[in-house]
Amino acid sequence: MKRYLKSTAAALTACFVLTTPAHAQVADNVVQLDVLDGGRTANGTYLGALRLTLKDGWKTYWRAPGDAGIPPQFDWNRSQNVGDVEITWPAPDVFVQNGLQSLGYANQLVLPVEITPRNPAKPVRLRGEMDLGVCKDVCIPETLDFDHTLDADAGRNPAIAAALAQRPYSAKEARVTAASCHLSPTSDGMRIEARVTMPSAGGREVTVIEPGNPTLWTSEPETTRQGGTLVATSEVISASGGPFALDRSDIRITVLGANHAVDIQGCSAG
Repeated sequence: MKRYLKSTAAALTACFVLTTPAHAQVADNVVQLDVLDGGRTANGTYLGALRLTLKDGWKTYWRAPGDAGIPPQFDWNRSQNVGDVEITWPAPDVFVQNGLQSLGYANQLVLPVEITPRNPAKPVRLRGEMDLGVCKDVCIPETLDFDHTLDADAGRNPAIAAALAQRPYSAKEARVTAASCHLSPTSDGMRIEARVTMPSAGGREVTVIEPGNPTLWTSEPETTRQGGTLVATSEVISASGGPFALDRSDIRITVLGANHAVDIQGCSAG
């Protein structure tokens, strides 16, 4: 727990201590957001994407950014005729700076979104905000507005297709044959040991464990290999400091390798 708090404090220092002067030092338009059109799908949904274009050397973060990252947040509330929004995250890169690991994207991110309209006969307008962190030598928070009426007749968009191709493999695609999670109490929360039977994803494998509850924090997992089984251990604590329960079906395990990434939804008792 002390190691976890130390790394978290260091991450906050790295990301926020220089926030105020950074606005004076960094030129405007460090990051630009555009909405891309991909037209209607066969099942009646709209395919689009949020494209972030960053200045050279700048990066932004994945949904689970690690100890040194700032998680993005989305507000779709001002949109019109939007029933559901499903985001497909391309596999992130792994960055290590000042001994802290973060997960994200450099220079550009195309984030595919599939929108289910409330009324299929009416147009869909995406209007809202994206809060994110962008980092180079310093980290600064950004709030980006978007307002775009989707083009139902748009054709295939190569940028969206390329981003979808960069998604992690499913467990079936990656030939995962078993995924279990052993849970045991610690003085501060709960220790989780995930064991995933699967072929190597290539090179050094980095594991991310998401508990499926935004009030819970997980430390950076330690990942090892025991033959055909990947073993990742992490500690989970509650933001309130109180007791909590973990639902194994909500636990999400992502393995990032040199060849591909793997997305595993849920794990059995181990």
